[in-house]
Amino acid sequence: MKWLIASDIHGSAKWCRALMSAVADEHADRVLLLGDLLYHGPRNDLPEEYDPRAVIAMLGGLTGRVLCVRGNCDTEVDQMVLPFPILADYCLLEVAGRMIFATHGHHWHAGQLPPLTPGDVLLYGHTHVPLCEEKDGILLLNPGSAAIPKEESPHSCMTLEDGLLRWHDLCGGVYRECDLNRREGCGACLAH
Repeated sequence: MKWLIASDIHGSAKWCRALMSAVADEHADRVLLLGDLLYHGPRNDLPEEYDPRAVIAMLGGLTGRVLCVRGNCDTEVDQMVLPFPILADYCLLEVAGRMIFATHGHHWHAGQLPPLTPGDVLLYGHTHVPLCEEKDGILLLNPGSAAIPKEESPHSCMTLEDGLLRWHDLCGGVYRECDLNRREGCGACLAH
């Protein structure tokens, strides 16, 4: 099964379209959204082509194959307009023998780890910065932001298939890989 993982769309129709193209181009079976779907938040400038209604329509096309966790900008009002659940604080997945704790990142993050054991994975968004790093035996992963990347990172998402993670620049190309099967933490990460 191939997953496409993205975070922090923040209501940008332009970058949501790019994300939908990535879902199609990558033939993703499932999509995992790590929150902050519609609202840009008080600390961010308006993203390009800010149009939450258009984003709602595009994301609605993923119903039945999307899993989503709640971001700090997601509210019950957002849940009323989206046809799939968005209000869970986290979800758990098992891939390549590793437990993946997926969350937005405003509660659980590199500085505040959830109850995980060495070999587990914390997957989160929120910072808008791609990440592949190990802390106390926990693999920390972040796809970056689809709409409002920070620290000169690209507009990005990730794919996960057969234990291989790939970070994709939404403007084209894979720029980092990490093989969960190698069990070497981020030593297994390869920057392109």
